Amino acid sequence: MTRDVLLTCPLDCPDACRLKVTLGSEDGGPERMLKVTGDPDHPVTRGFACAKTVHYPARANHPERPLYPLRRVNKKTDPEAQFERVTWEEALDDIAAKMRTLLETRGPHSILRYHYAGTMGLMEGHHVHAIFRALGTPELDETICASAGTEAWSMGYGTRYALKLEDVAQAKLIVLWGINSLSTNSHLTPHLTAARKAGAKIVCVDPYRNRTAAFADQHLKIAPATDTALALGVMHELLAHGWTDAAYLAQATLGLDDLREAAREWTPERTAEVTGLSAAEVRDFAREIGTTRPTYIRVGYGLTRHEYGGTSLRAITLIPALTGDWRHRGGGCAMSASGAFKLNRSQLGAAHLTRPNTPHINMNELASALEPQRGLGALFVYNTNPAVVAPDSGRVRAGLQREDLLVVVLEQAMTETARLADYVLPATTFAEHADLYTSYGHHYLGYNPAALGAPAECRPNTWVMQGLARRLGVEEPSVYWTVDDLLAHLLDTDHPHLQGITPERLKAEGSVPLNLPSEFLPFAHGAETPSGKVQLSPAPRYTPARAELNAEYPLRLITPPAHHFLNSTYGLLDNLNRAEGQEPHLLLHPADATAYGLQDGHYAQIESEVGQATRRVKVSEQPQRGVAVLEGTWWGLSAPDGESINVLTAETLTDLGGGSTFHNNRVRLRAVEAGGADD
Repeated sequence: MTRDVLLTCPLDCPDACRLKVTLGSEDGGPERMLKVTGDPDHPVTRGFACAKTVHYPARANHPERPLYPLRRVNKKTDPEAQFERVTWEEALDDIAAKMRTLLETRGPHSILRYHYAGTMGLMEGHHVHAIFRALGTPELDETICASAGTEAWSMGYGTRYALKLEDVAQAKLIVLWGINSLSTNSHLTPHLTAARKAGAKIVCVDPYRNRTAAFADQHLKIAPATDTALALGVMHELLAHGWTDAAYLAQATLGLDDLREAAREWTPERTAEVTGLSAAEVRDFAREIGTTRPTYIRVGYGLTRHEYGGTSLRAITLIPALTGDWRHRGGGCAMSASGAFKLNRSQLGAAHLTRPNTPHINMNELASALEPQRGLGALFVYNTNPAVVAPDSGRVRAGLQREDLLVVVLEQAMTETARLADYVLPATTFAEHADLYTSYGHHYLGYNPAALGAPAECRPNTWVMQGLARRLGVEEPSVYWTVDDLLAHLLDTDHPHLQGITPERLKAEGSVPLNLPSEFLPFAHGAETPSGKVQLSPAPRYTPARAELNAEYPLRLITPPAHHFLNSTYGLLDNLNRAEGQEPHLLLHPADATAYGLQDGHYAQIESEVGQATRRVKVSEQPQRGVAVLEGTWWGLSAPDGESINVLTAETLTDLGGGSTFHNNRVRLRAVEAGGADD
């Protein structure tokens, strides 16, 4: 017997799909997840799930999924991790005892939580932090993905609003700028197709020819980290030719003179020189934006992942303020829709307990935070895989291997981080616990019940943390909230976006649209900034990367998402690894391959200032000359040398928001054999 349930996907993706999950038993065994597809009746998901998540059952049922608490029995520096099964009581008693000793002898600053968006659930992804705030441990700045873009947007517009997804079809020009949406925002595609059928043109701005660039009507193959220059070049033309909305600028913006001065010298010729485009391409692109209403620009966070990435995104997002596209249905710019979810978050994750003098640790600087002299004695990892995804991953792994550091990992898979843990605590998947979900790509609030019994001894993250809190004598009530308690708190608001959405309705319907106006034009008359207007000043200005290419490091390496991966979530699935070529490949322009004496299928050692990794070369016209591309956050276990590609990534931070700079790597190559030895 099988049954279908409707659940919201928990993964870090703007689509936040409503999934139809088929549950059932095989051979008389316990009920488990058998199939995943899209809810055919959901207006966003439209009956299809992405090429990744349709394989979620294989992940949930993987034979190596940890099902019981595990305690390490050998050294973390040993080649193969060895664990023994223990009871939950043994694990929690021992961990709590070690925490108590640290708190008494070294204080709360010796314990660090490390997490990100392995689940976007507000209970298991956010409220789980409550114990750490009750204890007064350091705040983790969640900066690895979106912080540069968030701060850049906030400077100009305040709240992160986006037009309704269904309005995209009304756009006449669509610019996909720094986002491979066909792979990372696939449910935008039907709306792009509808707009194209109605006559819209689609332009992709990206350093290499990915799936979205091939789908678009035009691809502008821009040099990496020069997006600010192109945006200023577009502004130059808009202002020079009068392709601006004077009424909107006067009513809804501040700082036009500053922006005009910043764009003054960015002629098409100068813009072309910096961006690698032709002057004609710059002129034509600006003319299309200036003369086409409505124009819709969809930006991705990927373009922020270099030293001046925050400025780049800020420059792009101010273009619709010049053209007045915010007044037009289907026009404007979209980065995130998350600001529309006006939930009461005052006690989410015990935020009310955060102390003013609490130290902060930027998650991009985990490698440095794990240095012995920094004083950390315990690290709790959940909803992320830092041994693979964190910058300077070689030093991160070295830190995790410290015998004097208690490493506790809550996981659904035996990731490379889990293999370096002292304790692996088996976590539930999204079908096995109740949770609440917002979205940063649409305007539907989602609720999941616990639709499936947890296998063996898997437990939700919050169950684990509440067990530790009891042992440590934590009395703060919010630490022990149930999902119902959290839901009641979050919906305790009179904001009109949530009018009519009660806990009872949300639990009954599962996915509920926010109460937005039928014509939702959030920046048509200004913005939620202190002035009430769109802030054009301080104007963005182009700055060349400090890590400029040179004779020693002549290539720029970028590591965008792969089509079949979502960060490192699916790295354990052989079928998805095969779909991406079985192992990570370095895409290299033919001229660069020739310069290094490399051919298709050869192995190259990639060297940056902080590390080295070996990858198989794929000679391709997809990247431009001087740019190497490696798609996907592969587990190091899938690489020929066992190294994560982030062994090459430094802890350099972005100009705004302290974000990551995964596309900032300058590298050099040399031919090697598969294991890394010289030819």
